Amino acid sequence: MRIPAVAALLALVLFPLAGAAGTAASAAGKPTVELSRSQAGTGGSITVRGTGWRADALLMMLICGRSSTDRGVIGGTGSCANADGRAVTTDAKGRFRRELPVAEPPQPCPCVVHVATVTGAKAAADAPFLVAGHDVEPLPKEDSGERLSALSGTRLDGSSGLLTRFGAPPSRKLVLTVGNVGTKAVKDPVFQVGTSHGVFAPQWEERRWRGTIAPGEKERITLPVELTGGAHGDYTVSLKYGGKVLAEQPWDVGRPWGVTLFWILVCVVVPAALFRIGMAVVDRLRPRAPATRAGRLAERAERPGRPGRGAHGVRRGGLRLPEGTLRVSKQAPKKAPNRESRPTLPPDSTGSADTGADTGAHSDTGAHSGAGVGADPGTRAPARTDSALPWFTPDTDPGATGARRLSAPHENTSTTPTGKRNT
Repeated sequence: MRIPAVAALLALVLFPLAGAAGTAASAAGKPTVELSRSQAGTGGSITVRGTGWRADALLMMLICGRSSTDRGVIGGTGSCANADGRAVTTDAKGRFRRELPVAEPPQPCPCVVHVATVTGAKAAADAPFLVAGHDVEPLPKEDSGERLSALSGTRLDGSSGLLTRFGAPPSRKLVLTVGNVGTKAVKDPVFQVGTSHGVFAPQWEERRWRGTIAPGEKERITLPVELTGGAHGDYTVSLKYGGKVLAEQPWDVGRPWGVTLFWILVCVVVPAALFRIGMAVVDRLRPRAPATRAGRLAERAERPGRPGRGAHGVRRGGLRLPEGTLRVSKQAPKKAPNRESRPTLPPDSTGSADTGADTGAHSDTGAHSGAGVGADPGTRAPARTDSALPWFTPDTDPGATGARRLSAPHENTSTTPTGKRNT
C-alpha cells in the first residue's frame, strides 16, 4: 500500500514541473505576446506582456489591420497605426510589460497587436485584437498560383565611391535566390524594395525583374537599391512580393565626412574673408589725421622725381645751395671764364705774400692772388674780377684758380681770412 501511494505523490509533483519546463522551453524557442483585453475602443489602452524574447532587445509594438496570426501583417507596416506605436526593451530574462494606446489602423480589421524586434536578429509575434467601432472586412484570398519564396541568404553587393563621402547617394545591389512554389509560372515579377532607418517604416519602391520563373524552379535576381543623398547610419533593406516580405538585409552606411569637412572650411574661411573685407572698408572710411609741417616735408622728400628743400636754401634742380652763394650769384656779373689763367703756387713759409685765396682753391678771376717774396711794396696787384658762377658749380669756376671761396669752410680749407694783404 505504501509503494502506490509514494508513486502517486511523485507523479503529482513531477508532472507540473515537467509541464513548466516544457512551457519554458517553448517560450525560449519562440517569443509570445499576451494582451490584457481582446478588444477596446479608440482612446483606451491595453497592457501588452511578452516572454521568450532576446535579453535586452529593443521591440516595437503596433496595432495593425488586415492581419492574422497565421498570415501575418498583409501589406507590411503600411497597414499599422505607426504614429501610436510604442517601444519597449526586454529585461535580462527576455520579458517585458508595457501599456499600448488603442488607435484605428489605416486598414480594416481583422487586426492584431504586432510586436517585432528593431535591432539585431529578426523576431516577431502577433496577438489577435479587435478595435471597437472599426471596419471589419474579410482578408483577401491568397493566390496559390503565383508564389515566390526566398531560398538563399540575401546580400548587398557594391561599395561606396569617393563622391559618396561628399554627399552622393549611396547605392547597392540586392542579390538573392527565389523559387516558385506555386502552380503557375511567374513572368516579369514586380518586387517592392523598401529601405527603413531605425524605427521608421520602410519606404517602398517598385523594381521589375525581367525573366520567367517556372513552377518548382529557382532564379537568382539582382535589384538596385539607392538611398537619399547624405544618408548615413543603420538601414534595413526589405524585399516584398505579393504583399509578403521575402527577405530583409541590414545595411550600415558610413558617414559622409567630406560634407563635414566642407562645412568646417565654410565656417572658417567665410568669417575670415568677411573680417578682411570689413577691415578694408573701415580703413578706407576712417578720417585722416591732419599732417604737420615736418610730416609734409618728409612726404615731399620721399616722392620720386621731385626736388628737395634744404634748411637754408631753395629747390634748384634737386641741389641745395647756401644762401651766400645765391646772393653772390645774383650780384656778380656774368663773364666768360679766362682760359689763359694759370694756377698760382702757394708762397714759401719764410716769405710774406698776399695769399689772396685758400691753398689749392680755384677762383673765378684767373689773376694771381699777390706778390711773391722780394716784390716791390709799391707795386700794386692787378684788379680783381669775379666771374659768374654756373648754377651747377657753387664752389669753383672751372676756368680759374686761387679765387676766394664763396661756400662755407670745411675741414680741408684754411681758416686764414681771404683778401687780406701783407704789409
